[in-house]
Order: sequence, then structure tokens, then C-alpha cells
Amino acid sequence: MTSSSSPSQDTQRLAHAYPEGLRADALMEEDVAWSHEIDGERDGDQFDRSERAALRRVVGLSTELEDVTEVEYRQLRLERVVLVGVWTTGTAQDADNSLAELAALAETAGALVLDGVIQRRDKPDAATYIGSGKAAELRDVVIETGADTVICDGELSPGQLIQLEDVVKVKVIDRTALILDIFAQHAKSREGKAQVALAQMQYMLPRLRGWGQSLSRQMGGGRGGLATRGPGETKIETDRRRIREKMAKMRREIADMKTGREIKRQERRRNKVPSVAIAGYTNAGKSSLLNRLTGAGVLVENALFATLDPTVRRAETPSGRLHTLVDTVGFVRHLPHHLVEAFRSTMEEVGDSDLILHVVDGSHPAPEEQLAAVREVIRDVGATDVPEIVVINKADAADPLVLQRLLRVEKRSIAVSARTGQGIEELLALIDDELPRPSVEVDALVPYTHGKLVARAHTEGEVISEEHTAEGTLLKVRVHEELAADLAPYAPVSAA
Repeated sequence: MTSSSSPSQDTQRLAHAYPEGLRADALMEEDVAWSHEIDGERDGDQFDRSERAALRRVVGLSTELEDVTEVEYRQLRLERVVLVGVWTTGTAQDADNSLAELAALAETAGALVLDGVIQRRDKPDAATYIGSGKAAELRDVVIETGADTVICDGELSPGQLIQLEDVVKVKVIDRTALILDIFAQHAKSREGKAQVALAQMQYMLPRLRGWGQSLSRQMGGGRGGLATRGPGETKIETDRRRIREKMAKMRREIADMKTGREIKRQERRRNKVPSVAIAGYTNAGKSSLLNRLTGAGVLVENALFATLDPTVRRAETPSGRLHTLVDTVGFVRHLPHHLVEAFRSTMEEVGDSDLILHVVDGSHPAPEEQLAAVREVIRDVGATDVPEIVVINKADAADPLVLQRLLRVEKRSIAVSARTGQGIEELLALIDDELPRPSVEVDALVPYTHGKLVARAHTEGEVISEEHTAEGTLLKVRVHEELAADLAPYAPVSAA
């Protein structure tokens, strides 16, 4: 039962609880913008950065008759939002961190956060999420700040959404809708856009509103002739049917695209190329780490879910072993179930890998919560059996005591900084040690006329020693069984 008390006890204002700028910067790596001089060497060419930040001219909107080539660009008006959360478990700091993350999500989506309130309850109210009395207080906050949107830190039922909007008189969205909006803005590839569209339709289906209570749009009754008796279809039923048809079509398209990615994975498996997946919380620095390790040039931005589409790059260990590095989509607490299902084919890259680099933000206020949230999603995609290395990123900005705690608790972990390069050499050596090694050790004297076998030994196996003699190349290698059978006819006489 929720106890009644004064608003100052039940409702905490983020604007007063946090110092200036802490709400959205709580999860961010640094407060400075990306610059080519500082970050260009690490991150390579940021081709998407200028495109994302560019102003796009819309042809045909100019009303100036004399000179239609000049267009005056005005800054778009951002949505002004108030955040609201319900604190049910954990400490007050946990509740503050959750709402700070919601503020960062809102600003990533392009909103202007004006205020935030938290209510202490045993569980969210079934009708209005925060209760009728607090909903009325929230209405006062909306009027006072001039907000036009309320964002709730949780997934609201259709009934909660409607009733809370009736009280506050402005648009209400929940955490799930906000994350879906960010994904829709940042998806670039055809598959990514299809996955986001499927997740959005799954979310919209039970929340359709509008003409739901209107009368039939088809003729009913007994005067319409054959096959027209009955109530017919209402507008909302028509919309739901069309959405289900679009969802079925989208699932077929995603399945077809999944087949293409599976063929590429099979090709890598056929060539015995190990795969390393980079997984982790959003904004933990996965793309920065990929750029540092391979020079991939993937977009790096101080924002949540800056990159969504998986990127595969070829890499090499210090000992010369080839492998692939896969940058996956970032995770977040309470990641919407619709997104997990829609992006399952993309997240399968984690399950099919030979090693997971689990990147965590060492400078975050609660890195253990990030680790737990990511591991929950890894369990959902069935990747619990894949070996894991915990990479504690942003070590240059982290509290040394937090780093020591994480390194002590996580047995297979290493502290690095993708920005400064700290610990990168040690990480590469650790990847070399942890990658699965070929099972068969072979000695072979390969004639110079069969150079392809020597090349395969370098690309598919691990060369222990190599010597060029008069008869050919004397190899001592560790390879898989298929290549071992091809090298067997060339075993040196001394080894026979």
C-alpha cells in the first residue's frame, strides 16, 4: 500500500537533485565534441558524422518569388519534455541513475529535458502509472515548465497511456516508445530499418486509437443483400489487420536478409576464421574499441545507440592469426522485448562467435548494473556458452577504486582506454590466448610448387615454425583436421 505524504517526500525533482548538466551527462564519456585532430587517428574517417548533423533542404517550401535559391534555415523546435519515474526497489541513487539514463535517451532523440520527478511506490499504479493525485501534481509541473510531452521511465499499458494523457493534457510516451524512436532515427542499413519497423508495429498494434469506437464502415443489417449481414469491420479492426499483414511481410523480408548473412558466416566458418563479437551497454565505447583495434572508421558519437548496424572487420592477433571483429548493437536496461525479437537475427552474431568482448563503461556510476543488463540479453539470444572477456573501457576517466573492484570481481577482465590506447596491447595478447586453437599439430615439407598449402597454413592455422630448405618449405603448424589431411602426404622422412 502506498503511503500518503507531502509532495516533497514522495516527489524528487531532478533539477534540484543534480548539479548542472549531470542529468544527460551521467552516461557520457566526455563533455567535448569529437574533433578530427584529437580523435581522427583513433576513429578514422567519420563519414556518417557530417551527414547526421547536416541541414537538409526541402525543395518547394520557399515562398520568396524573387530569389528561390536562398533558403533561410531556422533551428527546429525541440520537444520540451518532463520525465517521470516510479521508484519501487533499490536505493534512491538507483532511481536517480535510471532517470538520468532516461534523460540521456530523451536528449539523444532530440528532446529538451526541462524537469524530472520520481515517486516512491510499492508498484506502478494500474490506472495512471503514478496515481491520480500525483498525476494532478504532474499536470502542474507540465504547466509550470511549458512542456509538451511527458516521458515515463517504464513501459505503460494502453490504458495507463490514455488515462495519464487525459489528466496531464499533453502527449505521453513511455521508455519503449522513446528507444524505438532513437532506433528509427539511427538505423542506416536496409535490414536495420526493417527490424526497427517490425518492432514499432509490434508496439503499436495494441495501442491503436482513433476511430476504435466508431460504427461499422461496412453496410450491416438485413437490407444489404447477401454477405453483408453483421457489423462489418470498424476502422481500428481494419488498421490492425493491415498492420498484421505488414508485420508478416516484414518478417519474411528479414528472414531473407538473415539468409544472406548466414551464408557469409558459413563462408567464414568454412575457412576456419575465428569470430570475436564486441557486445556491451550502449555508449560503453564498443565502436571506439573497434576503431582502435582495426581502424574501421565506424561512427563514434557521445550519444546512446549512435550505431545500430553490425560491422564486421578483419583483424590479426600479435602472433599473426586472422579473425573477425563484429561490432553489435548496444544494450540497455529494460531493453524492449519487441527490439530483442526484431534484432534477434543481428544478435545471433554474438551467439555464433568464438569469443565475446563484453565492453563496460568503467566511468559509469553503476558498471555492475550494465554488466547484469547485457548478460541478461546474452542469455536471451542463447550465447551463454561462448567464452567472455570483460573489457573495462574508459579506464583513463574511471575511479581507480572502481577499476580495482571490477578487476577483482570479474576474473577474466582487463582495463583499457580506447581513447588513449591504454591496455590495447595487453587486450590483443589476451584475445590471442583465448581464441580457439586448431587441434592437430603437423610437420610437413611442402614443395615450392604447392605454395597454396603454405598460404592456407598461415590463414587457417597457427604456424609454430617455418624454414625454407632446398626441397621446399618445412612447416611445423597447428591446423584443423581437414588441412592436416591435405598436409599429411608431405610429412618429412625424419618424422615418418
